[in-house]
Parts: sequence; structure tokens; C-alpha cells
Amino acid sequence: MRVAFVGKGGAGKSAISGTFARLLARRGHPVLAIDSDPLPGMAYSLGLDRDDAPLPDEAIEDRPDDEEGPRYRLRAGLSAAEAVERHAATAPDGVRFLQFGKIRTDPRALFRSQLAFRQIIKELPDDRWHLVGDLPGGTRQPFTGWGAYADTYLVVVEPMAKSLLSARRLARLASAAERPVQVLAVANKVSESGDAEMVARRSGLEVVASVPLEPAFAAAERAGRAPLDLVPESAAVGAVSLLVDRLDRQPLRGAAT
Repeated sequence: MRVAFVGKGGAGKSAISGTFARLLARRGHPVLAIDSDPLPGMAYSLGLDRDDAPLPDEAIEDRPDDEEGPRYRLRAGLSAAEAVERHAATAPDGVRFLQFGKIRTDPRALFRSQLAFRQIIKELPDDRWHLVGDLPGGTRQPFTGWGAYADTYLVVVEPMAKSLLSARRLARLASAAERPVQVLAVANKVSESGDAEMVARRSGLEVVASVPLEPAFAAAERAGRAPLDLVPESAAVGAVSLLVDRLDRQPLRGAAT
């Protein structure tokens, strides 16, 4: 499984993706959580304290002048899989966590880390980990940028006009993608009985999960705590668990295939 959570900024991608990654790992799967969002979020939702560390300098080197490609690369002899084993953090439930660094980091170190991060994602073995990614908010990155590793995109959509507009744009971009992908919707912060149906109708996407608006879940996110640790019995966590079950057990058909 290679899943990327996308959508408008503030829609709840980090809280849902971090919870999803841990619940998937609890089913016995090796999971690598990937955070390419420049703002803090997924680490906290996984139950980690780190929020800005890029890949260390020891893992990165200048690319030789006679070799084509980006200015920086993984150190010679260090494979993508080895880089993950050595430098990815270990979160609760055994989830491995890799991020390219946050905007508060030294810009030079961040640029080096970003290029090496992109190389790792590109070269990861297909059969080593289930990948669960938290992408930057908006529509720029999903299909050709940081999210190009994914084959399933879960658009987190609030039942609000701006979030719905972002979902419609993502659906259109998916239909024009050069490779086959699944794009599905997760209705988040649902408070009325017709919210999920409205998200499906106005986004043009199949809604595969409906996560209720729940003060305790939101409070965990505001406190920088993992919802799975703070409110494990909440209805919102239960909805994410059902989403994991559905993706783990059944092939899905999305708006773009």
C-alpha cells in the first residue's frame, strides 16, 4: 500500500494520516510514515516529539560534477532502504518516520535534506514497507511532486466551501495524471447526517470514510499529542480504523484509475 493524504491546509491530514499509519502497523504491517509537509504535524500525530529535524549531513554528499542530477545525493554506498533503517525515527507501534525537515531548520541543511529525501522516496523497494504520507496542503504536490510515490490518494475534505473546492481541483488533476492512480475522499469534521453525501456530490469523489467532528480528537491535535494515545476510544479514531480495514482488505476504485 502506498497512500498519500492530501487536501486543503488545516483539513486534518496530519491527525488522520498519523493515526492511520499506527493503526496499519498494529495489523502487523511494516509501515514507513513520510512527512513532506513543511509545517509541523505528522510527527506529533504519530506520538513523536521531533518536529523539524532533517536528514543528517552524514547521509548526504555533493554530487560529482561529472554526474548528472541534483546538486546533492545520498552518500555513495548508502541505499534508500539503508537510509531509512539508519536515520528514520521509530514511532509508537513500530512505525518508522521520515521527514525532509521543517521550515525552521537552517535553509542550507533543509535543501540538502530535501534532495536526499526525494531520492530515498524514489528508490525505496516496492515490497519493503507500506508507505503512508502527509503531503503539503493544496494542489501542487500530489501527482508530480512529493506525492509521486503514491498509488492511492486520500483527499481529506471538510464540509466547507474552500475544502470542497480544493477536492474538486485535485479530482481534475488526477484525471489528467500520466499514471493510473486512485483518488478517494475522507470526509472529516462531519457534524450533520448529510455531510458525507454532500462531500461526495460536490467533490465528485467516492467517500470511503466519514470522520466525525469530535472535540476530544481536535483537542489532541491542538495539544500536539497523538489522538491514538490521548483519545483511543473516540469515534474519530474508530472511523480511521474502519478506513484502515477497508484499504487493507479490499481493492478500491476511485474517480481516477
